[in-house]
Amino acid sequence: MNTEFAIKLIDIALNKGADRAEVYVKTSKSLGIEVKEQKIDTLESSMTMGYCIRVIKDNRLGFSYSTDPNEMNIVAEKAIEASKYSEPDEYLELPTPPPPPLTKGGTEGGASLERGGNGGVKIFDNDIAALPEGDAINLALLIENSAFKEDKRIKKIRKASGSFSANNTYIANSNGINVHYQSTGCSAQLMAIAEEGSESQLGWDYEGSRFLKDISFEQVGRNAARRAVQLLGARKINSVKGFVLLDNSVSAEFLGILSSALSAESVQKKKSMLAGKKGTMVSSNRLNIIDSGLLDKKLGSKPVDDEGVPTTHKILIEKGILKGYLYNTYTARKDGVVSTGNAVRGGFTGIPTVGPTNLYMEPASTEYTSSFEKLIKNIDKGLYVIETMGMHTANPISGEFSVGASGLWIERGEIKHPVKEAVISGNILELFKDAVMVGDDLRFYGNIGAPSLLIEEIDISG
Repeated sequence: MNTEFAIKLIDIALNKGADRAEVYVKTSKSLGIEVKEQKIDTLESSMTMGYCIRVIKDNRLGFSYSTDPNEMNIVAEKAIEASKYSEPDEYLELPTPPPPPLTKGGTEGGASLERGGNGGVKIFDNDIAALPEGDAINLALLIENSAFKEDKRIKKIRKASGSFSANNTYIANSNGINVHYQSTGCSAQLMAIAEEGSESQLGWDYEGSRFLKDISFEQVGRNAARRAVQLLGARKINSVKGFVLLDNSVSAEFLGILSSALSAESVQKKKSMLAGKKGTMVSSNRLNIIDSGLLDKKLGSKPVDDEGVPTTHKILIEKGILKGYLYNTYTARKDGVVSTGNAVRGGFTGIPTVGPTNLYMEPASTEYTSSFEKLIKNIDKGLYVIETMGMHTANPISGEFSVGASGLWIERGEIKHPVKEAVISGNILELFKDAVMVGDDLRFYGNIGAPSLLIEEIDISG
């Protein structure tokens, strides 16, 4: 299945009565490995090929998909038949190609994408695409082995895994969109268990990239081991209101909750804590929050979104002020704006929704940036939060949260002892409003990136 296949299916749908049609084709080769006690625990290798068609007929939406290229006619007929049972919707539309690049200067309306190209963003690594299975297994084994070597108190590994994938994506529609790009991805993660006496503590780490050389499988194991070991000897603390230093992984978790609120789809359905707040202060003036599909090697990067619209780089929150939301074609038409290139699909079995490409946080100015060591020194009394429990219970509509936390207690700029069974609570927007300093340690976890954050005056329950 390729571009010619997509164009042929579009023609079939139009000939059968569709007003407009779009075809999305995805081929993927993936390898997932889990190891335990230096042996392969799970190995999953797959090759998947599938396609779907979205049609609009009389302002009604129809959709169908298949993995069999020989079912083109049936798939087209099913999509058109399905449209008869959907409600008319004046906002239904398929995107059109962006204007061509200007001959001088920049581009107007978005960058064009050559057929078969990757739009200039680096997202394909032949080292992953051609990686032998044996080499992939050795990398996964290295994650676990390095954790055991880091500290003798690491007694067990709950999960050590590596994943590797190579993909081809084709998108075409009857309005003239016709794009194809290749991408790769890999990741490493590990959950280590440190034991001392009757006590045990968990430590986790993760790295992901579209390029193999960007991931240190050994370092992931070592980091997870260190995180587990440093929590040994943890004790409870009394309830207090003080500084909280969020590890970059925890900052990323909070930003992940906020990401759904930045979706125009959530805003239009009144299911967003940011609804009606465009142009107002929603976080600290020391923070910018950005979404970009144009960052080389990041897992969320791609030249076009899942409707074929070029991805963009946009500041959503600038110096604390909400500038805008994420849009696909449908939600953009409802608000009378242009798509931001944020249509996402879970695969070829679903229609596009709205989601981030690479969503990340950065300081609004270098004067608010500090090294991690200096952030510690700035804390008179507070908690460095390394891990949270129950983040999934945070309310994405109200922003309210109350989560378990473990970490390190700090007094007068020095780490005193590990902490267990603490609880931090509040509102996500208020949390970000109270950020006073930003670490220089931006790190991506999947397609969400964040630095460590120093938050003042937050409730910490013992």
